[in-house]
Amino acid sequence: MADDPLVRGELGRNLTFGLLEVLGRAIVTGEYRDKPFPNEADIVKQHGVSRSVTREAVKMLAAKGLLGARPKQGTFLRPEEAWNLFDTDVLRWLLDRRSSLTLLRRFSELRIAVEPAAAALAARSATVEQQAAITAGLDRMRLAELGHDDTLEADIAFHVAVLRASNNPFFSQFRDVVSTALRTSIRFTNRLAGRSANIGDHAAVHDAIVTRDGAAAHAAMENLIEKVLELIVRSVEREGLAEGH
Repeated sequence: MADDPLVRGELGRNLTFGLLEVLGRAIVTGEYRDKPFPNEADIVKQHGVSRSVTREAVKMLAAKGLLGARPKQGTFLRPEEAWNLFDTDVLRWLLDRRSSLTLLRRFSELRIAVEPAAAALAARSATVEQQAAITAGLDRMRLAELGHDDTLEADIAFHVAVLRASNNPFFSQFRDVVSTALRTSIRFTNRLAGRSANIGDHAAVHDAIVTRDGAAAHAAMENLIEKVLELIVRSVEREGLAEGH
């Protein structure tokens, strides 16, 4: 069975993505901040993988902006400002860092610039099917409140449906980044607020979109995200005060 080229190929892909996960997380969480990134031979020895697997994983990390390479110098870590923050793996690893609260604040600032505009576009251009997807997301959130659906997945489904309904390909492609970050953000803000997402705030966005009121949709989504941002900002400030003591 192991001699089957399809099986070998699948094993190779699994090993590559496994190594990518280990090395990527280590880079982003600062494990190599004060020491050089290991060379190919060291990675092979430490992780028990082949050179081809190592090269492929390193190539993928370079594509995410985490690593660079120069002749005679070999592989090196790139500065954080070079990292692709819109890569969902990079974002997920960043959210595992201790400073993830500050990252959530910055991400929420990005959301408040993008999602209200997407909601306004959705109000003007959503198809009947896209409106139905937003309604389905809201219905799932209501069911989740009663324990009949997953709170996190329902909330994400609502926001992704709004982005898709904008019918703007740039906003639509933002959905993967939103989904990745919301998995951390929603858990965090729900814990702070002592409850799950505010159904009324989401319903206001929904109602404005289905009645084709772009200004109301923009305002409702802005209000929704502003409340999230306020929770995060207060927590960042409290954390800063605690560190000051």
